[in-house]
Formats: sequence, C-alpha cells, structure tokens
Amino acid sequence: MVRFTLKRLLGLLVTLVVASFVIYASIYLSPGSPETVLFGSRTPTPEVRAAVRHHLGLDQPFLVRYVHWLGRVLQGDLGTSLVSQQDVASRLAHPLMVTAALVAYAAVLIVVLGVGLGLLSALRPGAVDAAVNVAVSVATAVPAFVAAAVTTSVFAVGLGWFPSYGLADGLGGWLHSLTLPAVSLAVIASGLLARVTRASAREQLASDHVQTAVARGLSRPRLIRDHVLRNSAGPVVSVAGLQIAGLLAGAVVVEQAFGLGGIGQVLINSVEQKDFPVVQAVCLLLVSAFVLLNLVADLLVARLDPRIRRAVTR
Repeated sequence: MVRFTLKRLLGLLVTLVVASFVIYASIYLSPGSPETVLFGSRTPTPEVRAAVRHHLGLDQPFLVRYVHWLGRVLQGDLGTSLVSQQDVASRLAHPLMVTAALVAYAAVLIVVLGVGLGLLSALRPGAVDAAVNVAVSVATAVPAFVAAAVTTSVFAVGLGWFPSYGLADGLGGWLHSLTLPAVSLAVIASGLLARVTRASAREQLASDHVQTAVARGLSRPRLIRDHVLRNSAGPVVSVAGLQIAGLLAGAVVVEQAFGLGGIGQVLINSVEQKDFPVVQAVCLLLVSAFVLLNLVADLLVARLDPRIRRAVTR
C-alpha cells in the first residue's frame, strides 16, 4: 500500500506541475495584458507603461516569469488582485469556504441517494426497480442549470421552503441556503452512481459466493453488508470519487444561479474584469482539488481491492 501511495503521489505532483504550466501559459496567451487593467481607460506614456511592466515583471521571459510565479505559489503567495489590490489568498478565503460547503453537501446527497437508490433497485426487482430506473433516467438527463431553475420555481417561489438567492448567516442559515444548490448539483451524479451501484450489486447477488451464503442461511442484513456492499464498493467508490470531483465544475453554474458568492462566481467576475492573478489562482485551486479528490478515491479503491494495488506496483 505504501508503494502504491507513493506512485500516486508522484503522479499527483507531475499532474499539478503540468496543470500549473498550462494555466499560466493560457493566461499569458490570452488577449490583453495585465497592465491594461491597471490603466483602465487612461492612456499612459510609454515610459509609465514600461515602468509598470517592469514592476509587474512582465518584461521578463515567459519561463522566468512562470518559475517565479510557481515559486511564490509554493510559498503560499497567490499574488495580488489587479482590480482590488487585495491579496488573492485573502480574497478567495470566504468564497472557497462557500464552495467547499456546497460540494460537501452535494457529495453527501450523491452518496446517500446514489447508493441508496441503486441498492434498493437491485434488491427489489419488479415495480420498485422499474420506478427507480425511471427516476434515475430522468435525473441523469437534467443538467445542473435546469435543476436549479426547477427547484427554485417549485421549492423557493412556489412553496417558499428555501431561499432562492444568497447565503444566510450561521451554520443553520448556510444549510438552509445551500440545500437547493446542493440538490441541483447532485441530481445527475446521484443518478449515475445509482446505476453503477445497481449493476454492481446485482452482479454480486448473482455470484457463487453470495448464493453459497444464502444456502448456508446467512441473515439478509449480514448478507448485504458483508458480501454485497463490501464487494460492490470498488466500482461504486471509484465512480463516486469522479462524480464528486466533477462537482467543482458544476458549482460554477449553480453558484451563479443562486448568487452564493462562491469560487465559481469569483472566477466568472475575474474573467470579465481580466483580473489575471485571481483567475490563475482559482484555476490552480480547482485543478488541485479535482486531482486530490481523485487521489483519495484511488486510495480508497486500492484499500478495498488489493488486486488494484498489485497491478499498479508490479
């Protein structure tokens, strides 16, 4: 397990370095230049423009600038916003908390609904299985922005159970305000996880070792826990990890729809304002979170299935 973990960590570092280079190069090649944001509508003299470019390090070669930027990032310095002149790390602290809370809430819903519905469908063939399949098929066809519009119309405007916009104060206020966004974000992923759970559970129920356990008179709860769930956990955890990591991209749309002020909303505003340091920091943080979540999923799957560890460490 140690060797497997070290290999995964090495792959993580390589991925992050490559991602950081791509992000920095993309911003470097984008239209416009950082000093233009500072000058706004004013037209500076060539001397002033040259001085500002020197102050920002824009007169240095691209690779030198990238290495300096990466070195500062590794020290925890994400730069300074060109628009607000605020430290980027401080600027992103609260939005990151909002996005992390939203993703965590949605992740819980995905696991509970996905695994619960998938297991229910596998264990109850017939009418229950058919009803769950219909619900899952509808869920997997509903994009996040459509789910946001429907849930807002029904539960916020129609019934008035939840707020339709903004984030209330306190832990209870956050949970109340994040419920509709989390549900909107979790709809597709929970449907996909339910399908994988159903297929994996049905495969285990038809396997020889489960049939032998049934013949030996093993109680149904113990059969499901020790044989069905345990042996289905590998593919379920793998898919759940991918779906939860993918929430980071979907959060951008949902946060904008509900006005939560999360990291996705900051990214959209920063792109519109051409606030390059903030865009670079947000993109790097999102990529890092995506890779880390996938690493955690890989380690959990390897822990559950020793065959994967042996295949990777050969």
